[in-house]
Amino acid sequence: MKIGIVGATGYGGAELLRILHTHPYAEDCILYSSSEDGLPYWESFPHVNKIIDKTLQPIDVEKMAEEVDFVFLATPPGVSSELTPQFAERQVPVVDLSGDLRMKEPTVYEKWYKRKAAPQQIISEAVYGLSELNAKAIKDASCIANPGCFPTAAILGLAPLVKNRAIKEPSVIIDAKTGVSGAGRKASSATHFSETNENFKIYSVHEHKHTPEIEQMLSSLNPSFERVTFTSHLVPMTRGIMATIYADLAGNYNSSQLHELYKEFYQDSYFVRIRDIGNYPSTKEVYGSNYCDIAVAADERTGRVTIVSVIDNLVKGAAGQAVQNFNLMNGWPEETGLLFSPIYP
Repeated sequence: MKIGIVGATGYGGAELLRILHTHPYAEDCILYSSSEDGLPYWESFPHVNKIIDKTLQPIDVEKMAEEVDFVFLATPPGVSSELTPQFAERQVPVVDLSGDLRMKEPTVYEKWYKRKAAPQQIISEAVYGLSELNAKAIKDASCIANPGCFPTAAILGLAPLVKNRAIKEPSVIIDAKTGVSGAGRKASSATHFSETNENFKIYSVHEHKHTPEIEQMLSSLNPSFERVTFTSHLVPMTRGIMATIYADLAGNYNSSQLHELYKEFYQDSYFVRIRDIGNYPSTKEVYGSNYCDIAVAADERTGRVTIVSVIDNLVKGAAGQAVQNFNLMNGWPEETGLLFSPIYP
C-alpha cells in the first residue's frame, strides 16, 4: 500500500514514518506538510539522512486521493476535522491522531477543546481506535479516531475493573505524568529547557481535554461510570507516560484476585503486559515500543486499589497505536510492523 502521512514534520509524523519505513505492507510513504512543502525531509529531521530520501509535498486532497491508498493525519486539532470529510468523500481510509473525532458529542468537544467540532456525520462514522477494547469495530471501519496518549494509559489501566464493576465510580483518581514530547514539537515557554529541566509541573487542573475522552470510553464499558478525577503533570524527560490510578474497591478483593482478572481480561491483547504481583513498571521499560505495562495491587487495609500503567506517549500513545489500527483495518495481525523491543537503558 502507498501511505500518506499528513503532518510529517511533527513528532507523531516522524514516529509514523519510522514504523512504516520497515512495515511489510507499506510500499511507500508520501509525506505532506503545510509549512515545509518542497523541502527535503532530512532537513527537518537530520537523523534520517541517507535513510529516508523524500521531499515534503503540499497538502492537496484531490491529488493525494490519487496517490495514496491510506492516510494518517498527524495534525494539530482543527485540521483533520476539515480534511477527514474530504478523504471520506473520496473513499480514502483515515486514521486521525489529532483528537478531532474522538468525542461523540460535538458540544462536549467544543467545551473542552475550545474550537468548533467536526461535522456530525464524520464524528458518527469514526470508530474510537483503542485496539484492545474495540478491535471488532476497528476491523470494519474506514475512519479511526486514534486515542490520546493519557487516555490510552488510563483506560487500559482501568478497563478490567470498570467492566467487571469492581470499583466504585465516584472514587477514581488518575494521577498521570508525561514527558515533554507530549506537548509537540512547536516551541513554547512551557516546554523550554530552562522551564522543564529539574522541574516537575502540574497543568490543566480539572480542565484537561483528555478527561471527557477517558470518561466516554469507560462509560461504554459500564454505563453507570460517568466521572473521574484526572490530573496531569509534566516531568523532565523526553518520552513516556505513567498513570498511577487509585479507586475504592466494590468488594473484598486481594491482589491475587485482581491480578488474575487483569491477566484474563488482556489474555488476547498482544501489546498489554501484566506485571507479576509486586513488580511495578517504569516508563523506561516501554520506551520506543508499542507496549503498555500494567501492575495492579489491592490495599486490603484501606479497601482501595492502585494501578500503575505506563506507555511511550509517541508510540502506544500515538503512532504505534495508529499503525496497530491500520493493521486491524486491513485484516493483518495487529502486531505487524510493530515487533520492536523497548530501547533500554
